[in-house]
Amino acid sequence: MQRAEAEVFKYGPTRGELWFRLVVSVLGLAFLAAAIFLRGLPDGPALVEVVGVALALFGGTAVWTIKRLIRREHP
Repeated sequence: MQRAEAEVFKYGPTRGELWFRLVVSVLGLAFLAAAIFLRGLPDGPALVEVVGVALALFGGTAVWTIKRLIRREHP
């Protein structure tokens, strides 16, 4: 990695923090799946509010974290 590229990730989350984020995201997705399995899929606006927001938050964080870990974009 060149010096300019190393400076870009100097202040980002550390590798340990990225792993923590990944674990929390996977657990959040697992809890969402368990809630849907036990309670059923919500109807109406609750579907977007509960499932959509949770998927966007936990799924997006998991994808972003995996990308950063694979590319080694951490200090």
